[in-house]
Amino acid sequence: MEWEKDDIQEKITIGVCVMEKKAFSAPMMQILERLKGFGEFKIVYFGDKVIVEDPIESWPICDCLIGFYSTGYPLERAEAYAALRKPFSVNELGSQHLLHDRRKVYERLEMYGIPVPRYALVNREYPYQELDYFVEEEDFVEVHGNRFWKPFVEKPVEGDNHSVMIYYPSSAGGGMKALFRKVGNRSSEFHPEVRRVRREGSYIYEEFLPTGGTDVKVYTVGPEYAHAEARKSPVVDGVVMRNPDGKEVRYPVLLTPAEKQIARDVCIAFRQAVCGFDLLRCEGRSYVCDVNGWSFVKNSYKYYDDATCVLRKIILDAKAPHLSTTIPPILPWMVHQPVHPSEGLPRHGSGIIGNFGQSEELRCVIAIIRHGDRTPKQKVKLKVTEEKLLNLMLKYSGGRPRAETKMKSAVQLQDLLDATRALVPRARTGRESDSEAEDIEHAEKLRQVKAVLEEGGHFSGIYRKVQLKPLKWEKVTKSNGEVEERPTEALMVLKYGGVLTHAGRKQADELGRYFRNNMYPGEGTGLLRLHSTYRHDLKIYSSDEGRVQMSAAAFAKGLLDLEGPLTPILVSLVSKDSSMLDGLENASIEMDEAKARLNEIITSEAKIVHDNYSEEPWMTDGAGLTPKASELLAKLVKLTKKVTEQVRLLASDEDEKLVETSLYNVICPYDQAKALGKTNIDVDRIAAGLPCGSEGFLLMYARWRKLERDLYNERKDRFDITQIPDVYDSCKYDLLHNAHLNLEGLDELFKVAQLLADGVIPNEYGINPRQKLKIGSKIARRLLGKILIDLRNTREEAIGVTELKSNQDLNSETPRAAKEDTDHNFKLHGTMESTRRSSFNSDRSMDQDDDDDKETKYRLDPKYANVRTPERHVRTRLYFTSESHIHSVMNVLRYCNLDESLQGEPSLVCDSALDRLYKTKELDYMSYIVLRMFEDTEVALEDPKRFRMEMTFSRGADLSPLERKDTKASTLHLDHTLPIMGPERLQDLRSYLTLEMMEKMIRPFAMPAEDFPPPSIPHGFTGYFSKSSGVLERLVNLWPFHKHGSNAAKKASKQSTKNQAEEISKK
Repeated sequence: MEWEKDDIQEKITIGVCVMEKKAFSAPMMQILERLKGFGEFKIVYFGDKVIVEDPIESWPICDCLIGFYSTGYPLERAEAYAALRKPFSVNELGSQHLLHDRRKVYERLEMYGIPVPRYALVNREYPYQELDYFVEEEDFVEVHGNRFWKPFVEKPVEGDNHSVMIYYPSSAGGGMKALFRKVGNRSSEFHPEVRRVRREGSYIYEEFLPTGGTDVKVYTVGPEYAHAEARKSPVVDGVVMRNPDGKEVRYPVLLTPAEKQIARDVCIAFRQAVCGFDLLRCEGRSYVCDVNGWSFVKNSYKYYDDATCVLRKIILDAKAPHLSTTIPPILPWMVHQPVHPSEGLPRHGSGIIGNFGQSEELRCVIAIIRHGDRTPKQKVKLKVTEEKLLNLMLKYSGGRPRAETKMKSAVQLQDLLDATRALVPRARTGRESDSEAEDIEHAEKLRQVKAVLEEGGHFSGIYRKVQLKPLKWEKVTKSNGEVEERPTEALMVLKYGGVLTHAGRKQADELGRYFRNNMYPGEGTGLLRLHSTYRHDLKIYSSDEGRVQMSAAAFAKGLLDLEGPLTPILVSLVSKDSSMLDGLENASIEMDEAKARLNEIITSEAKIVHDNYSEEPWMTDGAGLTPKASELLAKLVKLTKKVTEQVRLLASDEDEKLVETSLYNVICPYDQAKALGKTNIDVDRIAAGLPCGSEGFLLMYARWRKLERDLYNERKDRFDITQIPDVYDSCKYDLLHNAHLNLEGLDELFKVAQLLADGVIPNEYGINPRQKLKIGSKIARRLLGKILIDLRNTREEAIGVTELKSNQDLNSETPRAAKEDTDHNFKLHGTMESTRRSSFNSDRSMDQDDDDDKETKYRLDPKYANVRTPERHVRTRLYFTSESHIHSVMNVLRYCNLDESLQGEPSLVCDSALDRLYKTKELDYMSYIVLRMFEDTEVALEDPKRFRMEMTFSRGADLSPLERKDTKASTLHLDHTLPIMGPERLQDLRSYLTLEMMEKMIRPFAMPAEDFPPPSIPHGFTGYFSKSSGVLERLVNLWPFHKHGSNAAKKASKQSTKNQAEEISKK
């Protein structure tokens, strides 16, 4: 059809009945000016004076009304005007009352079947009203029996109150983060001391959904158009990302078909054509957590064009259906979005193994990383008969006399501390002992328990837990004649220590910065650019141990250049997976066998036997053990006693000072909660001549005393070689953190312990290569399986991008005239793009978790993004774990070719690297293994050389505190932090390891893919290069609410799911 403005006899009047601040905002002006450009509309602005003061009868008369609430807006007056003049309202006024009450918002969302987070309401009639249905404990709140464990979200019920708070669990350090409307470059503040919820009003409590540190804002214009933008969530570090113009950085992302259906349903549910709402993506599902009402996207000319065209059709359909709504071949306005240069990353190889040409692109980075520097792990065992402690055990076991009790929460540990404080100064009662020495030892252990529980001044950390296990019972007759069983003796086990030190936090942060600047080709800002534009798919996993979790959070802080405390970063970005990154149970039998053989070699100096297949030094039983280890053992015991005695004297002095001051005071209390974010030493404690960190002399003595006792049994004349790593650990810790105590003989003890530990530690994971392979595959089986899935998904995603781009190029070979005509057509980013597939299916049952890929994905929308290479995508998977998993993965990589199924294949690790690994005695704190996958885009898809693997490793902070005496070393000693060694090659320079070969070598030792949830197609992935076809037809049936639209969308969603199922079955 030919476009002729003269066909319009009378213009449609659009009344802008909103506050002037909103009416003349940049996005509103952009769209209204475009509407005027069509020549069909007359725009009338009411103005603040008319809206607020004038009688509604004198307000301008209009055909179409744009009216929405903002601060100071008289919504009731606008409703009265609409009832009087009956214009077509783009956004229904009456429904806007719902948006002022979050309770009504959630009620309406649920009414329409729109997914929301699990939530509960606490309604108070007056401030601080006590409610019998509301219970608050240390780590949860309970509303009408519905329990919400921390982290949870607390929202005021008033929609205009933006004071939202997130409360964190004590297991992550506790505290609260307050979210608020942006002030400068801040959108949230963390308060570590706040642990109790508010009681001055009515609140909604809902579960905290981890979204990977990203929020999605969705903007509808009618039920068939939805635009989405992602931004950094305020829950991470509260720093607002801004561009050089001071605008908040947001990037358009693709919505899945199910999310587009959600957008349609929100639009219909609230009767708001132009509507913004917040979407949370978590574990493969999407939830609406807030509805804002009238909202426009800022600073997107493409969006302004699209939104104007959709609004035009909505208004014409309502007021002039006889007029054509066809989009003209040339839009009436001549506004073009300026093109800004993007910071695309160069296309080149790694520079570590070698440069393989400009056609190579990094596709995937996988790293297995050990935690940072920690305090020595400790354990206290003692049998208790005291009634206070036995009653405490019964209290937390639910009154069951034979049940074991575990205490970890602050309330539980406080009860235990109170009981212990009452018992420590008194003589032990209720037990007949054979000697006075036994009573003295028991009292010492109780004092040790008390000292551990008093550590830090309050129970905010994540490093202490107590077990009480009943051992003996007796029958007791109650006053009413009933007989009951009561425990008379129990075993108390207190585990503590293993705390990530200030040095460990600094190491992890610095390693994150190193990765940011060196593991991704290009400039250091390249990764941040990739990440901020949602072309970087980052997932961080951690074991269940506190030191590992905090190492992961500190690393993420450095990697993404975040600010502030670690607790919010931990909760927002780090996923715990203990089944993959914790535990040695699967290989306990084999490890016991290795330790028994190791003990035999060391204590009897048995001859080392070579493997039949090789004469290489690393192929022997007990490779790396120092000669005459049995002689060194005796020296180790002697020096350990010497150091222990010195610490005993220091502990005695401290004990006297405690008695002189106050029984319950602790000298220079160490705040563990505040320490979670510190990366510097505690100068005051060191200046006072006290041990670094939270450990007092009493606990320091208990640590050394236990080592002395466990290392050598004088009565049986027996050494326990499993204690060698612990002695070495304590030596290294005190040399680094407590050098100011000047313990005589500590440096000599360290040298002896290091000689022994360098042989013992690697051999605990297998006495020879075949045993190392067997143990490694058992410990790391699940992790190796997950790594193979990561690599496979990356490859399939890359191939999918290439195939789609190829199809796009073929489809674009059209006559130039047709191409130009197509280019001028309006390309709608709507829910009707049925060619897009997605792994998300809203019709799926919530209990089908095993069939879902729970990794949330974000994909940049190329039609709206100001990015030169929107298809560029890098996957990063970081696995933080302990020493055992690092050794296990490394042993599988270097010895996998010894498996019978792979006979004849060379090792994945080259000979020179095998030799370096043999000479690398320790994979120390922050040691890591990195696997990087590159794609050569000029190689055929079916060629195995399309995807190349690169393997590197680092020994971590493998530098002896005694090794260097230069200026740099003295600086390191001042901040107690050892540097992390750089990466080393595991392959020969210029060697070419294909992904296919790596999969073949690793697969026999990895958990099979079928034991994991099946992979899913990334969100909106196939829509990267899809072009809108039949654009004019897609504008049909946009508004008002057509009964057939919803059914059509659901039918398209079901067809999408069917396509996905067929894809998975083919794989």
